[in-house]
Amino acid sequence: MCFSQTASFAAATVLISGGGYAAWKAQAINLRYVPIAMMPVLAGLQQFMEGHVWMGLDLADSSMVWWGAMGFILFSWLMWPTWIPFSMYVLEPPDSRRKKTLLVFALAGLVFGLLLYIPHLINPDWVKVAINRQSIAYEDTMFLDYVMPRELTYIIYLFLIITPPMLSTYFHMRLFGVTLISVVLVVWSFLSYAYISFFCLLAGLGTVHIIYIIINNKCRRECPELFR
Repeated sequence: MCFSQTASFAAATVLISGGGYAAWKAQAINLRYVPIAMMPVLAGLQQFMEGHVWMGLDLADSSMVWWGAMGFILFSWLMWPTWIPFSMYVLEPPDSRRKKTLLVFALAGLVFGLLLYIPHLINPDWVKVAINRQSIAYEDTMFLDYVMPRELTYIIYLFLIITPPMLSTYFHMRLFGVTLISVVLVVWSFLSYAYISFFCLLAGLGTVHIIYIIINNKCRRECPELFR
């Protein structure tokens, strides 16, 4: 989390614990919920990695900063644009015409994420971590910078993670999409100086919405035959 090592590890503990409970509830209700239920857990693991970035910065340990940052952006650039549409694909009713579209989004997210993440493994100096206004800023070079403006990369990224929930059959999944849009607007308006860190923090906290949906079995509204 932006702010401190302690805050990052605290957020990780809350999200992993809440997500673990949601995953337990998911497997009892319907296994289709499980990939969605894992999102808070994954968000917690991402905050755990950022806690190690803070630890590395506090100890002036460049090696810890690098592998912590690589763990953090593994979720930012590769996991989320793949996992969010994949989760929506699994959740979608088997006879839905939207399933194929959601699968295409998941595959596109995987390719896009690999293009963003793999070059950082090959070029470690592309990852630059600094503290800006008591928050972590990830100032890095991206492979796609050589073929398109950075703003277009961000637009594609947001399209890949926001559109799948908005395409969902389920009303409450579409509301989760609105939660993600709200996070983008807040970060864009007020927190752009450390936008990657803040976006992942707020989106991670936004997955508490997912915990609420699963615990209350909200998908039963549209598909009572699947979610009894």
